[in-house]
Amino acid sequence: MSEVSLATATSPQDIEAVKELVVEYAKTLPFDLGYQDFDGELASFPGKYAPPKGCLLLARVQGEAAGSVALRPLEDNIGEVKRLYVRPGFRGYGLGRRLVGDIVAFARAAGYASLRLDTIRGLMAEAEKLYQSVGFRECAAYYENPIEGAVYYELNFPQEPGRD
Repeated sequence: MSEVSLATATSPQDIEAVKELVVEYAKTLPFDLGYQDFDGELASFPGKYAPPKGCLLLARVQGEAAGSVALRPLEDNIGEVKRLYVRPGFRGYGLGRRLVGDIVAFARAAGYASLRLDTIRGLMAEAEKLYQSVGFRECAAYYENPIEGAVYYELNFPQEPGRD
């Protein structure tokens, strides 16, 4: 796969491209995201994903939007990874791994002590394997997800000397 770029979505065009990917992602799910106030999320986009503690990453292949991932703050030092999605035609080339790696790097640089996420066991098996491979471990539920099979993950960053 040639001409792959990953970048923080900051321009109105890139933010809109991520929003379109998020909507496309939601349409692939066999359930409604209303329990997460998905309509409100879209209406205020980028909303909680805005800098300085939030981030939208966009992957493009030969200029075409191919995938994205988002980060938002949960608490002062805890971030939440959301909406990882790679379009079907671009899967199998490591874009998901690159997106997750870059969002983890952003979170560390932004001062987060840990990241959390939730996914649906079985439905998102490839994503779950990816999260585990980069160090995410199952954790207790940190919010109420009514979808059967919900599983929660956390990635704790090593404390650096001199950082509180």
